[in-house]
Amino acid sequence: MTNSLYSIEMGDASGAPILLLHGFGGFADNWANLQQRLATDKSVLAFDLPGHGQSLNYPDAGEPKIAARAIIAEMEKRNIAKAHIVGFSMGGAIASLIGLFAPERIASLTLLAPGGFGPEINHKMLQAYARADNENAIRQILPQFYGFSAKIPETRIKAELASRQQPGITQSLCKIADLLFDGSKQGVIPISPLLEIEVPIKVLWGTQDNILPTRQAHKLPGLIATHVFSDTGHMLIEEQPDAVYRLVKQNTAYC
Repeated sequence: MTNSLYSIEMGDASGAPILLLHGFGGFADNWANLQQRLATDKSVLAFDLPGHGQSLNYPDAGEPKIAARAIIAEMEKRNIAKAHIVGFSMGGAIASLIGLFAPERIASLTLLAPGGFGPEINHKMLQAYARADNENAIRQILPQFYGFSAKIPETRIKAELASRQQPGITQSLCKIADLLFDGSKQGVIPISPLLEIEVPIKVLWGTQDNILPTRQAHKLPGLIATHVFSDTGHMLIEEQPDAVYRLVKQNTAYC
């Protein structure tokens, strides 16, 4: 086992770096296109979270709070005083927990369909996704993560299939899935303490999200900038790449 997380690093600029945290079952390369665009004027790090990809053997991988503390530890190792944190789905929950555990390290939060913003979650779909270890299963499950009219890139299917060939990954994802849910519900992150950090917070969501309902973005406090996209499912990074880039740029520009 290793106490370090695998990361892909791009860019070399002064100021607070951008940290990219993928969703459940994902990997650092999910951010490849966005990371390349952001790295023109920022240092950008995309991590494999504990229990995923090349961080598969991180000790005690499972609950989001473990991943949050792992990212904080990476920031300490790398002498990162503050960072702009961008989190997708489970990575959004982890980003929020970092804000709760170490608010002094947050320069901004950009949360894409984040976990933990309400108890409802499509736990059956995520558990089926965790078990999908062959091409047929992946082709059946992936459309549920996208908007109704979205076309799933063949490269995404191949990347998912390649990731599932790693020994131990299916067992790790099933373990994490068991820890994410209390029966059919997910744990809820308190929002009010995040507002006390006094940094820009953006939340992005798709109206056709079949994993986390869009209504969890409704009636968030006014200090959180909420952006809801029609005809868009859970996969905002792929379905709204230009908008995600523009909003992340806005949120990370000042520091």
